[in-house]
Amino acid sequence: MIFFKKSKPTLRDLIPVNSVDIHSHLLPGIDDGSQSIADTNVLLSEMTKIGFTSIITTPHIFATVWNNSEKSIENKFIETDLIVQKPIELENFGFACEYMLDSNFMKRLEVEKLLTLKNNLILIEMSYLSAPIQLYEIIFEIQLKGYIPVLAHPERYIFYHNNFKEYEKLKNAGCLFQLNLLSVVDYYGKMIGKTADKLLKYDLIDFVGSDIHHKNHIASFDRKINIKNSLKLELAIEKNLFFIK
Repeated sequence: MIFFKKSKPTLRDLIPVNSVDIHSHLLPGIDDGSQSIADTNVLLSEMTKIGFTSIITTPHIFATVWNNSEKSIENKFIETDLIVQKPIELENFGFACEYMLDSNFMKRLEVEKLLTLKNNLILIEMSYLSAPIQLYEIIFEIQLKGYIPVLAHPERYIFYHNNFKEYEKLKNAGCLFQLNLLSVVDYYGKMIGKTADKLLKYDLIDFVGSDIHHKNHIASFDRKINIKNSLKLELAIEKNLFFIK
């Protein structure tokens, strides 16, 4: 008797209608994402076709690279929201920010009202080269200010791949994790895909995000997933419903 191996689904297959995305770069000309309103129109249209009907876009604030501020992001969102061609399926379009943990961030934490995904949850990221020396002090300071840190794409920090206990340490310190969906189709490489799968296996993922910047990211939703823990991925996708207003 011949047994045929069941084909793996594409990432697009796993995104249900009325899904929520909490990490994307759709405001034109403000960072390394969309560069024009035309780009934003295309990305929003394609994201709703995938199944995202609630979208929180999250431009970078990263000193010396993208010198955005909470106010400049708000102004750009208001400007974009007025002229963008919103697909009929798009129910909610909002904004927050992806904060780089650098010295500039600590100054902002002291004096600014930070942009949140919802309630007191803020999206943060680190350098891909190394974690900040005072990472746990920074997390503690974030919490002292009344915020909960949500670490973007933990699977992409290669310096943790051979020290998995650091992920558990971060979780125990009160840091939530947001997995990049494209990691499960090896968009960023096989090692990052394996780490994503391991984080899912041990129930360390709280939320997911598309991290969509451009059309190549959209096209990658048609790739087949390359993880074992697809059911846990689906549960993580479902957790994003928390962010519906």
